[in-house]
Amino acid sequence: MSPTVVAIVLLAAFLHAGWNALVKAGKDAFLTSVLVASGAALISLAALPFLPAPAPASLPYVLASTLIHFFYYGLLSAAYRHGDMSLAYPLMRGSAPLMIAIASRPLLGEVLNPQQYLAIACICSGIFGLYLASRHPATAEPVSTLVPGTRVDTGSTGRATLFALLNAVAITAYTLVDGIGARKSGAPAAYTMYLFVLTAFGLLAWTLARRPAALRAYARQHWRVALLGGFGTLASYGLALWAMTVAPVAAVAALRETAILFAAAIAALFLREKIGWRRAVAIGFIAGGAALMRFA
Repeated sequence: MSPTVVAIVLLAAFLHAGWNALVKAGKDAFLTSVLVASGAALISLAALPFLPAPAPASLPYVLASTLIHFFYYGLLSAAYRHGDMSLAYPLMRGSAPLMIAIASRPLLGEVLNPQQYLAIACICSGIFGLYLASRHPATAEPVSTLVPGTRVDTGSTGRATLFALLNAVAITAYTLVDGIGARKSGAPAAYTMYLFVLTAFGLLAWTLARRPAALRAYARQHWRVALLGGFGTLASYGLALWAMTVAPVAAVAALRETAILFAAAIAALFLREKIGWRRAVAIGFIAGGAALMRFA
């Protein structure tokens, strides 16, 4: 990958870690997810008139990805409701690149070189290492104790793990679908924005039918989260999709998982989370994998 593509993917990873932190910090993870998706949709609606429309061939992929994203947001909020971010995030983001790398060859015909496979292995090993480090009581405090307003049921680690792994499957599915759809669209920015508009429409319709009063009250109190998180998720995924049009999907997906590295930095600098040697080693694996991907 070129230096420009690597820099763009790393920026996407940083933005992804940021909006996930907003969701985790919210008092209601699902309603926060709905606000984030709605914010992205509002920004998209304002920008779409000035962008070329995606090619009709990409429409089935937009619709398929929209359906997958419904499950994604539901599983994301469920994982954060039952467990710490330090548990759910590494499992969700660490499992997906392995699944994508396995699936991209038969589905997309992409063949990675040995160095790229080594980079994927390093990044994934580092992410899982961060998960294991976060489970060691002497290494770091749970993220949930450091983020005001977060409530975690400490007895539901198994459910959090299950939801996180199921969400990794959803991440794998929409990454592969959108990797193809963005290429067929000829307009990856507009493709991304149509995706967020359709996803937000479905999430809003579902939530208004089941929890209308709660959504209205939550939106009045947390409307800034919609704008900030909406921009973060839209920019993060839009940049990643653009990168997938010029670089192998599996390589982009793996490099994007360095979001966990930025999440660790945010925790250390702003949330004052302790980082022990186990977590430092895991971060080193991620940094090494990013470097390998840079020079592949």
